[in-house]
Amino acid sequence: MDPPIPENAEKVSEPSGSTTRPDSVLSDVSEIPDTELRQTLKERHVNMIGFSTVLGVGLFLSAGKAIFMAGPGATVLAYIIMGTVMWSVMACLGEMTALFPIKGPIFEFPRRFVDQSIGFAIGWISWFSWTVIAAVEILAITEIFRFRFDPKYLQSVGYPEDRVEWKAGLDTNPAIWVGIFLIIILLINLLPVRQYGRVEYVFGCIKIIFLVGVIMFNMILNARQKFHDTRFWTYETPWGFSRANFTVKAYRDGSPKITYTGSLGGLTSFWTTMTTTLFSLMGWEIILYTAAENRDLRKAETIKLATRKISLRVILLYALAAFTVGLNVPYTDDHLRDLTLLGVPGGQNSVFVIAAIREHVKGIPHLINGFFIFSACSTGVNCLYAASRTLHALASIRDAWPSWTIFESIRSRLERTRLGVPMNAVFVSWLVGFVAFLSTNSVQMETLGRMSTITVVANLIIYAVNCVAYLNFYREVNSAARGDLDEDLNLSPEMRAHYKRSARQYPYRSHLQWIRAAYAFVGCVLMIIFQGWRTFIPPMSKKDFVAAYIAVVLFIAISLAYFVKDRGFSPRNWRVLALKLSGLESVGPIVVVSDSVLKPCDFCGARHRRGHLHFPDKILFSKNNARALVEWIWTWLK
Repeated sequence: MDPPIPENAEKVSEPSGSTTRPDSVLSDVSEIPDTELRQTLKERHVNMIGFSTVLGVGLFLSAGKAIFMAGPGATVLAYIIMGTVMWSVMACLGEMTALFPIKGPIFEFPRRFVDQSIGFAIGWISWFSWTVIAAVEILAITEIFRFRFDPKYLQSVGYPEDRVEWKAGLDTNPAIWVGIFLIIILLINLLPVRQYGRVEYVFGCIKIIFLVGVIMFNMILNARQKFHDTRFWTYETPWGFSRANFTVKAYRDGSPKITYTGSLGGLTSFWTTMTTTLFSLMGWEIILYTAAENRDLRKAETIKLATRKISLRVILLYALAAFTVGLNVPYTDDHLRDLTLLGVPGGQNSVFVIAAIREHVKGIPHLINGFFIFSACSTGVNCLYAASRTLHALASIRDAWPSWTIFESIRSRLERTRLGVPMNAVFVSWLVGFVAFLSTNSVQMETLGRMSTITVVANLIIYAVNCVAYLNFYREVNSAARGDLDEDLNLSPEMRAHYKRSARQYPYRSHLQWIRAAYAFVGCVLMIIFQGWRTFIPPMSKKDFVAAYIAVVLFIAISLAYFVKDRGFSPRNWRVLALKLSGLESVGPIVVVSDSVLKPCDFCGARHRRGHLHFPDKILFSKNNARALVEWIWTWLK
C-alpha cells in the first residue's frame, strides 16, 4: 500500500493499466507509452459528451411512437420512471468510478466485484452494443433523408403547401449517405482526444439549445390556440391522459391486427412504452468511459457533478419535450399510426415535425428534420468513441483473450495508441458499422431494427450486473472502513478513513444507497424478462423472439466460456474469481484533502464542498450582497 497521505496534500494513486500521469509526464510526449491514453479532456468536455450521446434520434423519432402506444400523459410518466432507473444506475457507476478511476469501468467493476468471467462477458457485449448503436444511428440518417409527407395527409390537416419532402433524399441511394457519414464518424474519432472533446462540446451546446428551442416552440404553438379550443385538448375526450387500448400486433402498413382493450390494454401499452423510452435514455454511462482521459479527475467531485448534471438535464428536458409536444399532437394522428412496432421511423413520423405540420408552420419541419441528421451523426461519433475505448481496455487485459499467438498479436495491436488515440481499436470498431449498409434493402432494415432491440437488452444486462457489482462494492468499502479488512489490505488507520463513505475526502457518495442499487437492479431484470412479451402472442414471430432474448443467451454463453477457460471443467476448481478491494489495493481511493474540495465560504466563513448552497442574510439590502448572490448563482450553476 502507499504510505499515508500527508496533511494538506493531494494524491491520486494509479491503478495498473490506468492512464493517470503527473502533469510533468503529460508535457513530455516522448515519455508516454504507446499503449496509454492521454488525460486531456476537461470537465466541460465530459459533461457535453455525455449529453450529446444521450440526445440522439431516440427522443426525436421514438417519442411519437411512445405517444402512439400509451398516450401523452403516460409517455411523460414512462420517461420519468425509466429516467429514475437510469439515474440510480449512474449513481452506482459514478461512485465506483470516482473512487477507482480505471479503464473500462463498465466491465472492470463486474470483473472485480462479481466474477472475472462475468466482467469479460460484459465487456464484449458492451463493445458490440456500442458498435451496433452507431450503425443504427446511421440507419436513422438514411430514413431521415427519405423525408416526405403524404399529400392527402397535408390536405386533411389543412397545411398551406401541397408537398413537404426532400427530393434529393428520395432520389439518392441510401448507400451514399451511409458511406458519407461513416467517413465523418471515423475522421472525428481519429482526432486527438482534446480536439474531439472540443468538437463534442460544441455539438452538445447546439443540441441543448435546439432541445430547449423545441420545447419553447411547442409551448408557443399550444398557447396561441389557433386550431384547438383548450390548451389540454389532447388530454380530453376522445383522447385522454393514456390509451385504453394497445395494438399488440400490427400489419406492415401500421394498421392494427391484434388489440387489447380496458385495463389490460392500458397496462401493456404503458409497459411497452417504458421499453421504447429506454432506447432514447441509453448512453449516460459514456461519462465513465472518459475517466481514463479526464484531466480534471483529480478534483474529487468531477464524476459527481457530471453524473448528477446529466441525470437532471436528461430527465427534465426529456419529460418537458414529451409533455409539450403531446399538447399539440393527438395519439390518433395518421402519421403516428403508420409507425410499425419494430424498426426505425423517418423524420415524417417524428411527433415534433408533425406538430409543426398540424399548426401550419412553414420551414420549421425542414429545419427540425435537418437537425435530426446532425443529432444522429453526433451520437454515432460518441458511440464509436465508447466502443473503441472499451475495445482498448479489453486489449490491455491479457486474460480477456485466448492464449493463442494470433490472438496475442491482435490484442497487442489493439492496445497501441498514437497521439493518445487507440486508432486500431477505433478502426476495428468502425468496421462493424458497415452493417448500416443493410439499410439499402428494405427487407434487411428489419434485421438492423432487430439488432437495435438486442442492444437495448444488452444494455439492461450491463446495468443490472453493475448494480450487483455496486452492492458488493458497498459491502466491501464499509467493511474496509470498519477495519474488517485491515489484514487483507494492510490498511493503516489513516488509510482506513479513505474508505469511509461519510468522510469529507470520500470522492462521491451517492445518496439512498444501497436502496437505489437494488431498485435499479429489479427494474432492469424485470425489463429483461418481460420486454419481449409480445413475441409470445400468436402468431409467434421466431425472429422477433430471438431478437428479444438472444442477448441473454450470448451473455450466459460468453460468461461460461470464460468460466471454463479459467477454472476448467472440474467442479472442484469452480470458485468465484472476484478481486474485490484486495485486487484494488494498488489503486487506492482518490484522496483530495487540499483546498480544491473544501473552500472558505464567502458568506459564513466555514469551509464547504463545491456546490454548497448557502443563502446570505439581508441579500436585498446591499448592492454588494446582490452582486455576491449573482456570483454565487453562477458558481453553483457551473
